[in-house]
Amino acid sequence: MKCRTKCPKSINKVLLKYFLLLAVLLTVLVEVVCFFFVKSSMDAQARDRLTHTGSEISAFIKTADEKEISEYMRGYAKDGINVYIVAPDGEVLLPFGATEGEWSGEIDGVINRLNSVSGGSVLYAENSNLNYATAVDYGGGSFLVASYSLKIIRSAMKVLLGYFIIAGVVVLLVAVLVSYTISQKLSDGVKNLSTTAVRFSKGDFNVNFANAEYKELADLSDTLNSVRDEVKKSGDFQRELLANVSHDLKTPLTMIKAYASMIREISGDNPEKREKHLQVIIDEADRLTGLVNDVLSVSKVNSGLDAINPKVFNLTEFLYGIINKFDYLQETQDYKFMVDIDANLYTRADEEKIGQVIYNLMGNAVNYTGEDKTVYISLKKSLTDERIKLTIKDTGKGIAKDELPEIWNRYYRVKENHSRPVKGTGLGLNIVKIILENHSFDFGVESEIGKGSSFWVDFPAVPEKIEMQ
Repeated sequence: MKCRTKCPKSINKVLLKYFLLLAVLLTVLVEVVCFFFVKSSMDAQARDRLTHTGSEISAFIKTADEKEISEYMRGYAKDGINVYIVAPDGEVLLPFGATEGEWSGEIDGVINRLNSVSGGSVLYAENSNLNYATAVDYGGGSFLVASYSLKIIRSAMKVLLGYFIIAGVVVLLVAVLVSYTISQKLSDGVKNLSTTAVRFSKGDFNVNFANAEYKELADLSDTLNSVRDEVKKSGDFQRELLANVSHDLKTPLTMIKAYASMIREISGDNPEKREKHLQVIIDEADRLTGLVNDVLSVSKVNSGLDAINPKVFNLTEFLYGIINKFDYLQETQDYKFMVDIDANLYTRADEEKIGQVIYNLMGNAVNYTGEDKTVYISLKKSLTDERIKLTIKDTGKGIAKDELPEIWNRYYRVKENHSRPVKGTGLGLNIVKIILENHSFDFGVESEIGKGSSFWVDFPAVPEKIEMQ
């Protein structure tokens, strides 16, 4: 497949490439260091041995005759060391049978080197040989010269280099195998996650991101599993919302159409019936408006488009104003609102959004209260005069403990039958949660099965004439 932009690299190939590069660099580095270390060590051993040999023979000359000296010198030849006693004119005096005149062209150089040092002996390399020279008391004054061919060391180093190359090739082959295995193992985990993610992106919410062999991939798997659960939950919630909204929209639309038809065909000329039918249409239109406003509100507060605009206001009067909006329930359906509200309590918050919070909590209490149709509303200042606590309590069936964390979620609705004089979509408590979290206000719910639920909000208490900040 051709890429329109720069093609992404395969993690398997990248890992393999870098593993091999590392293996090559390490192998070359180790072999070069070892090669030079061995070479230096062999050169040092050759110098030490040649110096030691020269010293031994110089000492032996003082205590032995010519024949013994000659045999002793020849004994070193088997170790690659040729030893000579050379006269000042270059003639080889010992060992017997050595090539005469062999040092005639070099003896001057030996003498010059000896004259340039103060230790009485010199060690130098020349003509592929490592030479040791010192003056000895033999035949009236001669020179002992020991020679070791560097070709022996070079030959040994060539053999050693060959072994190093073979070992390097073996190491690289092993590195290729190990690198491929490791890179394949790492990339397989990523490939499995990628394959599972593709299935997940196509709507398969039953997938399981499983990879616990490596910590990073295990953490990624756990994160993706959490995302899967949240997306699945959101999908379920959205389907429930669609079903709820579809049902809630269908009923008022049907009522509006039916009563409009009744006005046109039956009650158009009857003022009393017409007024009654028009009121039904108005109520159902208000219900539709409420449904749409709930959906729009949760979208706005979630997206951050509805910014918080705090100001100081009288929370007591504000709460009474909202309670008065529910008077129609007292008059038409015998609902009772029991209030215990302190006078002149001020807070600093976004008045409009707090109105949404209180209205939604009131509506929730009305929807879920018990057969006595009673809702308790309390607004009390704390003993320290720093906080104000709003409590709205119903007398309904209560909420199970395992459902309490869920009630604040979007689209969630406790699955219990209840009267619904205040219509909703299951978004009300989610809106409450988002608004109060944006204000950084504490809030919560306490509930007991069979004894109802009590929702509370903790407001900051402020003086009536606080400076706006």
